[in-house]
Amino acid sequence: MQQEINQQRIQSMYKMLLEMGSGNFTNRIERTEQDDELEALVVLVNMVAEEMKGSVFHSGFINPHHTYANLVQTTFILDTDFVIRSYNSAVPTVLGFTDEMLYNTAFSSILSKESLPIWDSIKDSILHNTNYNSTLQLTYITQKQLLVPCFCSISRLMHSTSILISSVTTVIEETIVAKALVSPEDTNLLGGFSTYSDVQLIQHVYDYILNHLDSPLPSLKELSQIFGTNDNKLKQGFKLLFKTSIYQFYTNERLKRAHLLIQQTTIPLKRIATIMGFNTYPNFSRTFKKHFDYAPNAIERR
Repeated sequence: MQQEINQQRIQSMYKMLLEMGSGNFTNRIERTEQDDELEALVVLVNMVAEEMKGSVFHSGFINPHHTYANLVQTTFILDTDFVIRSYNSAVPTVLGFTDEMLYNTAFSSILSKESLPIWDSIKDSILHNTNYNSTLQLTYITQKQLLVPCFCSISRLMHSTSILISSVTTVIEETIVAKALVSPEDTNLLGGFSTYSDVQLIQHVYDYILNHLDSPLPSLKELSQIFGTNDNKLKQGFKLLFKTSIYQFYTNERLKRAHLLIQQTTIPLKRIATIMGFNTYPNFSRTFKKHFDYAPNAIERR
């Protein structure tokens, strides 16, 4: 029995490391009551994920094939038996469960062991106080058995017996399809590329842009001269491999890095706008709001 439990704990660490390798540092591994070397490793992996999320993101070291969708809201509606009766479309994305796994199931089934006592302690208050409204930290457990800590707003709906639970978290989305990642051994390159060196060239352009986000973007002709190719090949190749234009990629990455600087540092907003190459703060604020749907000064700063 203990051997099976240990295998599950190792599997959880394996899944967690894969998530971290893909650029996702938002999950955690659920702790057990064991006091052994495996538990020490679990603590270490969770600490590494926390440090990476808090210290590395603002430096722009993010998996280049993922983009972070910040402030994704998850919402559940429960009945008086605390059974999930509805939820918004972001819930399956964040937790990985199918509709059959979520609908008509107990809300407690998606909570970590540490969160269950907290949840049990407030259920009576929720039922007997029609004006109940509070915010506390709960930890969801995903379909992959990883943890997602969230601050949850819990309240009763007016003129209804339903219970609303809303939280905000961060998810990653693929920016390119898996088949777009090629290696020298691939016999079937993506259409439009004649050799593997063509793919490498586009990757070098990608890396160059990431390393020069604090500088004005060279023109397509200037980039072509830097990398010894023609502008049409560069333009079409980048679009084919990364599913976006060079200018759009440059702009999006600057905004992502600006978002992380705002979130993780105390640098003044106008200074961040300058660091990221925007001529004026109003221009930065307008572009930022168009991309994220909220203004830079709406972000809670560390």
